[in-house]
Amino acid sequence: MLRTVNRVLLAITGLALLGLGAAGLAGGTDLFRRLDVTPPDGYSWRNPDEVLLTREDRTQWTDESWWWPVVFSVLGVLLIVALWWLIAQLRSRRVASVLVDSGDGAGAAVRGSALADVIAAETEELPGVRGARTRLVGRRRAPRARVGVLVGADARPADLVRALHRGPLEHARASAGLESLPAEARLRGARGRPERLT
Repeated sequence: MLRTVNRVLLAITGLALLGLGAAGLAGGTDLFRRLDVTPPDGYSWRNPDEVLLTREDRTQWTDESWWWPVVFSVLGVLLIVALWWLIAQLRSRRVASVLVDSGDGAGAAVRGSALADVIAAETEELPGVRGARTRLVGRRRAPRARVGVLVGADARPADLVRALHRGPLEHARASAGLESLPAEARLRGARGRPERLT
């Protein structure tokens, strides 16, 4: 879900910047006059000598009773959404280390990247796999694995997912002494070069 939110926010920001850039380009290059086009009503940036927002545009609603409550409400909502997005970004970061129960009460820490590399290496040994990448996200005591698998044409996805669960992921969970290791596997087909027949 976070990936979708990031893409939507990126698309909205990109469209807003594109619109502002087009408006600036049209006003700064005197495009309306050159193309003999009448700009929309209320559009103030008609030529290079004018500003985007005139003083009248900036202050036209400040005397209205609804203006300031709406401004502060919108800014408050934007602040809450921005804080939620920032916290979500920080929570989904990679796990630096995984706490392992050593059985003596002291415990140990294993580098998250090392455990992820082991999962990826073992995944690459499964039948039909051409390559694999693994990332551990979440918390130190409850990591989650994100496994990207590049599969060949001979791979059987259902068998591969079962083998991934019973093999690399179960081995990593057991070796780290974790109660569970939730995982998300993304399978992608390898693009092979077409063979030339003579």
